[in-house]
Amino acid sequence: MTPYLDKSMPEAWLAARAWSAVVAESALAAGLTAHEIELIKVRASQLNACAYCLDLHSREARKTGIPQQKLDMLPAWRDAELYDERERAVLAIAEAATQLPLTEDFRADLAGARVVLDEPAYVAAEWIAVAINTFNRVSILSGHRVNARDAEGRLLH
Repeated sequence: MTPYLDKSMPEAWLAARAWSAVVAESALAAGLTAHEIELIKVRASQLNACAYCLDLHSREARKTGIPQQKLDMLPAWRDAELYDERERAVLAIAEAATQLPLTEDFRADLAGARVVLDEPAYVAAEWIAVAINTFNRVSILSGHRVNARDAEGRLLH
C-alpha cells in the first residue's frame, strides 16, 4: 500500500494546508469569487483525474451555488454557452496551469483571460490552479479514497 503523504510527513501537510489557506484568502481579496475558485479546482481535478479532490470540490462547488448542470458540462465548457466571460477566463487558466507545458493555444487562452480579468484576479486564479494541482498530486500519490455518500452528501459508512 502506498503511504499517505499527508500522514507520513504531517508537518509538510500542515504547511501545505496553511499555504493553501493563504492562497484562497488572497484570491478572494483579489476579486475572485468562491464560485470561480471552485470551478478552477473542479476543472483541474478533472484533468488530473484526482478522484478525491474531484469529489471534495464538486461538493464545495455546489455549496457555493454552482448549478449541477454547469458541473456536469464542465468537460465541454468551451462548447457550452452556460459559462460567463469570467468563468471562461478562470477555466482557461485552470487548463493552461494544469496541462503544462504551455502551448501556443494555452498562451492565447491566457492572453484572452488577461483581457477579462484584472491583474490581481488573473494572478489569483493562477495561484488557485497551482494550489489545487499540488493537492491533486498529494491525493493521487497517496491513493486517497473517495467515500460513498448519499444524495445530500452524507457519508454512507
